[in-house]
Parts: sequence; C-alpha cells; structure tokens
Amino acid sequence: MSTRGLGNRLATWFAALAAIALLLPLAGCLPTPRPASSTTPSATASKGPILVVASVNQWGTLAQEIGGDDVKVTTILHSTNVDAHDFEPKTSDIAEIQKAQVVVTNGAGYDSWASKSIAKGTVSVSAASTVGAISGDNPHLWFSKDARKAMATELADTFSKILPSKKKSFDKRLKTWRSEESDLEDAMAAFAKKHKNTTYAATEAVAYYLMSDMKLKDVTPQGYLQSVTSGGEAAPADLQEFQELLESDKAKLLVDNPQESSDSAALLKKTATANKVPVIEITEQMPSDQHTLTGWISSLVETMTKQVAAAQTDEKDSSNDTSDGTSTDGNSQDTSPSPSSASQSASDPSSSASPSSAQ
Repeated sequence: MSTRGLGNRLATWFAALAAIALLLPLAGCLPTPRPASSTTPSATASKGPILVVASVNQWGTLAQEIGGDDVKVTTILHSTNVDAHDFEPKTSDIAEIQKAQVVVTNGAGYDSWASKSIAKGTVSVSAASTVGAISGDNPHLWFSKDARKAMATELADTFSKILPSKKKSFDKRLKTWRSEESDLEDAMAAFAKKHKNTTYAATEAVAYYLMSDMKLKDVTPQGYLQSVTSGGEAAPADLQEFQELLESDKAKLLVDNPQESSDSAALLKKTATANKVPVIEITEQMPSDQHTLTGWISSLVETMTKQVAAAQTDEKDSSNDTSDGTSTDGNSQDTSPSPSSASQSASDPSSSASPSSAQ
C-alpha cells in the first residue's frame, strides 16, 4: 500500500473516531429507553376493554357499572366470610394488580396491600383521595354518598382519558348511575324526615357514614367504641353500659358487622333481641346476592325503614294496651311492664361517634 493511500485511510479512521467522540456526551442527555409495558394504559386501550383491578367488590361493581362492556374488572376481595382488615393477598392477587391498566382502591389504610402493589405507569383511582380521607379516618367510605358520587365521576373521567372514543358511553352510564344514586338519596331523606331523632348503637362502626346520611343519631357508648376502634375487647364497665342502653330503649336499632365477630358483639346482639331492639347486620363486602353498590345500599335503607316502622308500631300498640289496662279491642290486659313497653328516653348527644375515630 502506498504511503498516500495509508494516509487517506488513517484520516478516515480519525474522522470517524472524532464523530463518535462528539456523539457520546449527547447520548447521556437522552432518556433511557424502556421496553413497552402491557400495563401502560394507552398501550392496549384502543385494542379492547380497559383492564381494571379493584381491591374490594364494593368499588369493583361501581367500576363495572360505569365502564360497562368497555372495561374488564377483576375484584380481589369479595367474600363476606373474612375479616377485611386482616386480609392477606395471594401472590396471584398481586400479579393481577400489577397487570392492570387501572387499579381501584378504597384507601385510608383499608387496603394498603393493594395500594403498595400498583406498578409504575398504572392509573390509580382511590376513594380516599377523591374525598380527602386519610389513614385513621373511618375507612368504610363506600357507605358515604359523597364518596360514591366522587368515585363514579373519577372512574368515568379516568376511563374516558384512556379510551377517548368511548367517552360518550362512559358519560351515559355515569348519568344513569347518578339517577339511581339520586333515588337512593331520596329514600334516605324520606327516612330522615319521617323518623327524626331516631337513635342507633353499633357493635362496630362499619356503617357510620350510611347512618349519618340517614340522619340517625349514634348513641354508642364512647368507652366501648374506643376499645373496639383500638382493636381491643371492651372493658366490663363499658359493656355493661352498652347493655343498659339497649335495655332502657335508648337505642332504636343495633347495627352489627358479622365480619368483625367477637364475644362482646354476640352478647350485645343477645341483649338487643331480648329487649326487642331490631338488629341490622351490615357486612363490609357486598353480599353475593347483590350486584350493584347502589342496589345493595338501597336494600339496607329499605330494611332499616321497615324495622324502625315496625318497632314504632309495636311501641304504639304496647302503649295503647297498657295505658289503662285495656286493649284496643276492649279485653282486659296484664299491665305488668315488659321490655317492649319501656319508655323512650332522649339520646345523649355527647355519645355520638366521629368518623375520624371509627374503624
């Protein structure tokens, strides 16, 4: 090879090396490429239903109502036979959460196992976030009309952003849902108007928000409530105070959460039954015979309305029977006192529970 040819080749090599040297600093400024992920919402939204995973069936059914055929919802916790507060997800549950495009959670410390398992890039919709609830607040947010309405709107907005072509469908379903929710709120308002100052007590504050929306007054003894909230057993004195409350007719309803069973709760239910105080069992997860969140809560409102009306009718009949020892049909009656004819006394406003202290 001639000296001239070698010189030309060396010049070409040096020029190439110089070009590479100039490009290296620029490469450091570019974003690191990441492989495409199936959990990225926009990656599969245009090809089929949005993949949604809900931590609990209360919110899962709402996501299904709003999403319709445009979403595929998987719910992790749907059994009423487990203690939701102590639920431990399986490896397969975590895998479902990490594959989702949208993860729907309750928040407020209720389902931390789901919140902490959400993959990067996945859209998170939290009930607690929509209403500003935090850990330590009463976490049973699905019983709050404000939380339900905020979640329905948030879900519709989220789905519309992921699947813009279906926005009209999501908005239409949201409108239908709002109509059903409005009917539910009308029923609660009618109850409140007809049964003013109705009192209740609870073995565990599962339905605090629902009872508040219905304008019922919580007379659960504070000592008992604090013990249950902290996860302990009620002190004998607090339990006795609760029993006396039921025996004296100061609570017109007893609400029990069968998912949080205890010896104290069993004793209180027995006391209520003996004194003809209606016991309303309200689970945390939606029962298998219910298919929508609004429908389930509507059935609870209907049950309580019937129970309270029946109890008030019994009180009136008992009062008529014992006022002068003669029944309404003219027959002589035994005027000895009975638990069902105990006089109604005013509730103590100082004993109402706050949402921040109820678990």
